[in-house]
Amino acid sequence: MNDFFKVLSDETRLRCLILIFENHEVCVCELIHALALPQSKISRHLSLIKLNGLINQRREGQWVLYSINPNMSKFKINIIKATIDELKNTIPFKNDRKKLINMINRPFIEREVKNV
Repeated sequence: MNDFFKVLSDETRLRCLILIFENHEVCVCELIHALALPQSKISRHLSLIKLNGLINQRREGQWVLYSINPNMSKFKINIIKATIDELKNTIPFKNDRKKLINMINRPFIEREVKNV
């Protein structure tokens, strides 16, 4: 259990985890864009989160997609949800969400074309 809280105690890991949780599935390129951090740093943090059983990864063609581990305990999910509720409107979490939403050419996201 101690490792779970160590994952949450690092801001970069928490930022990644929140975006994955809110978006159900994201690739590294989306996290790089949203967090404005290098791929190596994002990947290192994702592997620690995965090692602690909080996320899964799957490959689709050239993409590696990360999602919340559906077998995670209810306790851990509730802690993550409470953390998101507490931090979602604070910086940098609010900015991360906004940057991800506004990302152009986001993989696996179908955008509706609005006729004005």
